[in-house]
Amino acid sequence: MVEIFHRQQDLIIKNSDGKCITIRYDEKQVVLDGMVVDFPWEYEKAGVLLEVKEYKEALYYSFMIEGNVIFVLFDEAFDPSEEILSFLGDIDVLILHANKNSQKTIENIESRVIIPVGEYKEMFLHSVWQNKDQIDTYKIKADLPNDATEFVNLA
Repeated sequence: MVEIFHRQQDLIIKNSDGKCITIRYDEKQVVLDGMVVDFPWEYEKAGVLLEVKEYKEALYYSFMIEGNVIFVLFDEAFDPSEEILSFLGDIDVLILHANKNSQKTIENIESRVIIPVGEYKEMFLHSVWQNKDQIDTYKIKADLPNDATEFVNLA
């Protein structure tokens, strides 16, 4: 089972083996089991496959964790180019830094689950009519929704 939760300022993704991916939104940084990932490449560590692509000086992170694709989007000025949209592929969980462009972003990216983070997440959830109660941990279930997007409000 994969769990997603906050620890202080960071977002943590933990797999069933207890290995952690740390997402530091303030620094736009991903740490995979203790290794800072800041270069476009394909990485495999701690049972996680990570592909990092650079486009217009922004890094895009796509994780394959226990059969689920988790995509991390730091880019606040996301440009839905054909190259990036083809890289995205089929996304199970989209983690994005909420901002004024987030609603436009999710119109271009299809995902089963969307987890907004950052100081504007409440405004974003309100703008997409998702006034969800906050939860401490989100656990990825084997049967993610197929017919509608689920929004998650992490505490």
